[in-house]
Amino acid sequence: MKWYRICATVLCILSIACIGCGSPKSVQLWNGADFTGWTFVLADDSADPADVWSIRNGAIHCTGVPNGYMHTVSDYADYTLTLEWRWTAEAGNSGVLLHAQPPFQVWPQCIECQLQSGNAGDFVLIGEGSITVDGETHTNTERFLAIPNNQDGVENPPGEWNSYRIICKGDAITCYVNNVLQNSGTRASQTRGAICLQSEGAPIEFRNIRLEMLD
Repeated sequence: MKWYRICATVLCILSIACIGCGSPKSVQLWNGADFTGWTFVLADDSADPADVWSIRNGAIHCTGVPNGYMHTVSDYADYTLTLEWRWTAEAGNSGVLLHAQPPFQVWPQCIECQLQSGNAGDFVLIGEGSITVDGETHTNTERFLAIPNNQDGVENPPGEWNSYRIICKGDAITCYVNNVLQNSGTRASQTRGAICLQSEGAPIEFRNIRLEMLD
C-alpha cells in the first residue's frame, strides 16, 4: 500500500510537470537590455551602429539614418512573431523583414511586412521571390514588389504604440496590425531566414519582441 501511494504521488507530480509540454516554445527575441543575438547592416559602412540603434526606456530606439537594419544572428521558421512599434516624431518608413537571406546587404532577399505609415500590413517582396495572395501569385523581378494590405486607417498616430502579430507557418504568412487582419499569403518562396527590423529614414521605436515557435 505504501509503495502504491508513493507511485501515485510520483505520477501526479510528473503529470503536473508535463502540463503545457506540447505548448509552443516562447522565445524573447530581444532581451530588453542589450543587442545580444542581433547584428547590424547599414548602407554607410563608416556609420557606427551605436549612433543609429540604442536602448531607451525599455525600447529599441532607431534614428532611421542611414538606411539598414538589425537582424537576428539565428534563422527562424514556423513561428508567431509579436512586437510593438511607434513613431517618435513624424510618421515615416520602416519594416519587419522575414526569412532574410544572405548576403546581408541593405536590401536583402526577403519578404517584408511593411511598417510605412499608412501601409502597415502590406507585403513587400524584396529581391527575387513570390507569394500567393487571394489566389493571385505575385512574382518579383525588380528590387521591390508591394502587395497592398486589406484595410486603411488601423494604425495609431505618432507617439502611440502599435502591435504587429505575424504568423509564419510553412510557406504561409499572415499579419495583423492592431489585431486587424491585414494580409495573408501562401506559397511564399522563402520559408526560413533571419528576422530584421529596418532603419529607413525616420525615428522609430520597437519593444516586446517575442516568438512563439509553432509545431
